Amino acid sequence: MAWVEHRHADAAALADALAATLHRQCERALVERGKALLALAGGRTPFPAYRALAASDLDWSRVTAMPTDERCVPHDHAACNLRGLREAMAGARGLTLQALTTRDGNPDASQAAARAMLAHHPDAFDVVVLGMGEDGHTASLFPGAPQLDAALDPARADGAVRVDPDPLPPEAPFARISLTASRLLHARCIILALTGHAKRAVLEQALADADPRRHPVAAILHAPSATVHVHWSP
Repeated sequence: MAWVEHRHADAAALADALAATLHRQCERALVERGKALLALAGGRTPFPAYRALAASDLDWSRVTAMPTDERCVPHDHAACNLRGLREAMAGARGLTLQALTTRDGNPDASQAAARAMLAHHPDAFDVVVLGMGEDGHTASLFPGAPQLDAALDPARADGAVRVDPDPLPPEAPFARISLTASRLLHARCIILALTGHAKRAVLEQALADADPRRHPVAAILHAPSATVHVHWSP
């Protein structure tokens, strides 16, 4: 396990640092490999960084991004992460955004579609940006979900799994499609971005207790081959 902490004065400073890191990693990928592949969390914390990144000077025609996880809702639904990413990254002309769900959000069809899409993108992600909930979930790897063990299985090669949170979050009571832990860890740079003292306390618990069934984010934090850059602000 290796993790590097980056503390910021506030959420705006965190967003600035995250945007700079994303830009730097994309530039490096374009120089070294001619393309960049990103997996991006939804949520309030990283979206200002995505907007800043989209306004930067990159050859976006060679960049592909996808959500780390998605709610099984239609693509025009307010809860759709793809919709949020599309709006935040609107300035990135030429960027390819890949969906983890079908247009109607059917969970089983979406799982099959996500796996087929990922088969066309077998390379390591250049950057993975993750968030974390106060229950210790990351992406849509929720504690207590019946599919959690499958999603955490390091031998899984299909890359994505349907997740039914139990209980369903009242603010977003939907089935999900999530990248698996092994697919998230197949990355050159892993970033965990979070704000607030409540989430800081959960982070400390996950660092002290490696059981991912209690805090699924521990599967990322304690992965032996990964270095996780934790960006935190009050």
